[in-house]
Amino acid sequence: MYVCLCMGVCDREIREAINEGACSVAEVMECTGAGTRCGSCEPTIAKLVGDREAAPAPRRLVMAPVSSAA
Repeated sequence: MYVCLCMGVCDREIREAINEGACSVAEVMECTGAGTRCGSCEPTIAKLVGDREAAPAPRRLVMAPVSSAA
């Protein structure tokens, strides 16, 4: 879905910027260009940034070494 029509930025691009380390609306705007013209998409960008902050951290599997039976 397009979030920023002025700059042609979709939600996937914004989520990708967030996943790559953008942690504020200003950083997302700098990375993607979204919100840098008319600014009407800034609330949606803020929601996407907030959704990421509210999401639980991804669980990591801990792999135990397996001994080889030779």
